[in-house]
Amino acid sequence: ARSSDDGNTMVGYPIVFDTWTEINSWEGRFKERIAPGALTKTLADAGDVLARYQHEDNYLLGRTSAGTLRLEVDDVGLQYEVDLPNTSYARDLEELAARQDVRHSSFAFRVMPDGEEWGFTEQGFPLRTLTEIQLVDVAPVVQPAYLDTTSGLRHLAEARQLDFDSVRAAAESGQLADVLRGEQPTPEPEAPGET
Repeated sequence: ARSSDDGNTMVGYPIVFDTWTEINSWEGRFKERIAPGALTKTLADAGDVLARYQHEDNYLLGRTSAGTLRLEVDDVGLQYEVDLPNTSYARDLEELAARQDVRHSSFAFRVMPDGEEWGFTEQGFPLRTLTEIQLVDVAPVVQPAYLDTTSGLRHLAEARQLDFDSVRAAAESGQLADVLRGEQPTPEPEAPGET
């Protein structure tokens, strides 16, 4: 957070390129990273991107179409600067940020068609690289997390022409790496009926 004669602003990096995040969800575990260039098209298209505290509509901080949110890509990743509104929740956020209680940033996005690649880390862990995304929002948050894990497995199933439920079951049982190697996911055995 910064103060000036023009008002208070908040800055952050919701995206840092080529850093891995481990996705742990009900769908299973895999690593994910954002490739440099993944935002080129979405920022050039001049769509409206929001800044929302905790990704909540009730805590709108600014938007690109109003000029109250500015986005810039550099060698590190995506940086945002948002002019904080004179609202009670923005003043609360500013206080929490000054105390370092809120010190993370996050983002919400959609994967564009053919905007991801699946592979492996050097340790053989499933890895999803996002190569083209549509940015929805940037957000100061208490707990940062990627929000598109369901879509990620759905995209993988479509790209490999596999049944989504089988891919999800493979992820839940730790067999996602097998799917990426081209092996068919092992279907769950059906529970025997009661007699």
